[in-house]
Amino acid sequence: MADDKSKRDFRDRDRVSGDEEYEVGYLASKFGLSIPQVRELIEMHGNDRETLEREAKALGVR
Repeated sequence: MADDKSKRDFRDRDRVSGDEEYEVGYLASKFGLSIPQVRELIEMHGNDRETLEREAKALGVR
């Protein structure tokens, strides 16, 4: 189910939706990763944004 962009609250800002291309793409471009790498991170670590950004940063450094 797609995000309803007309709703402008911050309920899920701390989560990354693996089903939304723009969220996965943003995370990939922010850390220099590929889309499959980001999807793998989501599968391994869940969708908590703080955890994903920490793991993506570590993966991007390698």
